[in-house]
Amino acid sequence: MNNHITITSNETYIMLKKLLPILFLVAASVGVKAAKVDTVLTHSDIMHKDIKAVVITPQTYKKKTPYPVLYLMHGFSGNYADWVSKVPSIKQLADVYNMIIVCPDGGFSSWYMDSPVNKDWMYDTYISSELVKYIDGHYATIKDRAGRAITGLSMGGHGALYLAITHQDVYGAAGSMSGGVDLKPFAKDFGISNILGKYEDNPDSWAKHSIVGMIDQLKPDVLKLTIDCGASDFFMNANNQLHDLLLKAKIGHDFTVRPGGHSWEYWGNSVQYQALFFSRFFNKLN
Repeated sequence: MNNHITITSNETYIMLKKLLPILFLVAASVGVKAAKVDTVLTHSDIMHKDIKAVVITPQTYKKKTPYPVLYLMHGFSGNYADWVSKVPSIKQLADVYNMIIVCPDGGFSSWYMDSPVNKDWMYDTYISSELVKYIDGHYATIKDRAGRAITGLSMGGHGALYLAITHQDVYGAAGSMSGGVDLKPFAKDFGISNILGKYEDNPDSWAKHSIVGMIDQLKPDVLKLTIDCGASDFFMNANNQLHDLLLKAKIGHDFTVRPGGHSWEYWGNSVQYQALFFSRFFNKLN
């Protein structure tokens, strides 16, 4: 199904979205035990270094019960601790939806890609291979794409879609919040040239690494997608373009535009709705 601006899948989804604030109030009022937040040290063989990640397990967590995992990515110049420090309510999302949330470290400006020009930046391989294997090996997880989703903000929005499209055998659902889904207009910004080289030297590489240039790798009803962006965000035009391209290719997706800009206030609100979307995917409701 192809969804247009601010459209949800069905009446049940709309009702659940309205109930989100009530769910959190109820959880708080009954004194629900808090989710557990760990900072783990992982190792990347491909980059020859140790990398930290935040892992949030729900208060119901038991080693004998497999849980779905949501990988939640930070933005440009951020790190693994951004989400849990700027939006502490994500701990409640782990409890409400009974999922594990993993916040990887994507470096200052990796854009979550394997760099074709600098082998010190191989964050595609790190997250989708090395980190996923670490999480599956150390936690009780659903070790299948049906139990994995990935999303993120800004650079992390690009990264989440990029990794999900590139590794459709690893992730079953993906999202983007204020994602930088077209890299080409920002050839001199956000450190992207450190990853892809100068735009003028290889414009084709920039096009192929932009989400708007990867639509042909998608097939209908394979990867569940949810994309949103603030109406006053500087990435809004690129997100509108992505929405139009997905519609043209008949790739089903949720696409939402809300008031707001490129800010933690926006992302703190957005992640609640995306978590609902992924919970529905995990429970085979989407």
